[in-house]
Amino acid sequence: MKNIYVTKPYLPPIDKYEEYLTKIWNSGVLTNNGPLLIEFKNKLSEYIKNNNINLYCNGHNALECAIKGLNMKKGEIITTPFTFVSTTHAIVNCGYTPVFCDIKESDMTIDENKIENLITDNTVAILPVHVYGFPCNVDALEKIAKKHHLKLIYDAAHAFGVFKNNSSILNYGDISMVSFHATKLFNTIEGGMTVCSDESLSHKLALIQNFGISDYEQVTEIGGNAKMNEFCAAMGLACIDDIDLIIKKRKEITFDYLEKLEKIEGIKTFKFDDEGIKYNYAYFPIIVDKETYGMSRDKLSEKLNENGIFARKYFYPVTSDMECYNENQNFKDANVSIARSVSQNILTLPIYYDLTPQDVKRICKVIKK
Repeated sequence: MKNIYVTKPYLPPIDKYEEYLTKIWNSGVLTNNGPLLIEFKNKLSEYIKNNNINLYCNGHNALECAIKGLNMKKGEIITTPFTFVSTTHAIVNCGYTPVFCDIKESDMTIDENKIENLITDNTVAILPVHVYGFPCNVDALEKIAKKHHLKLIYDAAHAFGVFKNNSSILNYGDISMVSFHATKLFNTIEGGMTVCSDESLSHKLALIQNFGISDYEQVTEIGGNAKMNEFCAAMGLACIDDIDLIIKKRKEITFDYLEKLEKIEGIKTFKFDDEGIKYNYAYFPIIVDKETYGMSRDKLSEKLNENGIFARKYFYPVTSDMECYNENQNFKDANVSIARSVSQNILTLPIYYDLTPQDVKRICKVIKK
């Protein structure tokens, strides 16, 4: 019996990718804002209806460039501990102090009602995360940011393809960062993107991602090398036309899971019914209630593994409890009880483009048993 892993990269038809490789060989350009990257950038701009985008070698570098590009005084950035550790690393690597805000049980995004109590004279920004593709309360967050004159940076690593009232969720805040890593629903092998609120900020990020070079003899910003290459742009171009099909297939898998799991006591699933939201179905998380289900999340994970099904405890632990951060007393004392509880009971089930109904049935059968 085949193993089923939590995710699997979407691969376009190989001949389609080969067509773009031929273009690379014909141009002789491998990187440095080549013709395929420009073509890919234009396609993305058309998809999200925003021209102020930049492409990167990966999402983490994109997030660090975003933080640096806002040119904020050193201070505190309010964020969520329920995220991949990259979010917290980016804040710290850029010289800022993360301040952790708890999450909502309903969708696991940052609790906007708890943010203002954490704002101090040292606060310079809010960095929420669109978790699993569930969008944050962007309207409430924008009001808070404007009221307190704070920058608003979204970690939208999971949110490509999410729309709110027919507008891409990436168009909110000062900057949104997206990941195009192979594990994401839309990938460029490795890659990332920033979406900015204005052209001047986008231009500044373009400089920062290329050593700050403004022309052959001028360096106007302190930056590094975070550019996307032509091979990754080629993969993006080979996949972008399939994005609606990819999301449609993931939606079918999601609702298949929901139907099969809804009557299993102790297994909590999440709603995909917020008005005005077009989801991307990036992940399928469940919460395991040990008392009701009769087995812990960890034990269920083991049982799935024994049956060749490899789900993921994602995100676990919360980033404020990671070994590299847990010696900080402020992080230990952070009032993030909901995030910690969710982290201890969350399990993301396999979901990817060619996961079959038979696979879903097999997974749910093990959970039910």
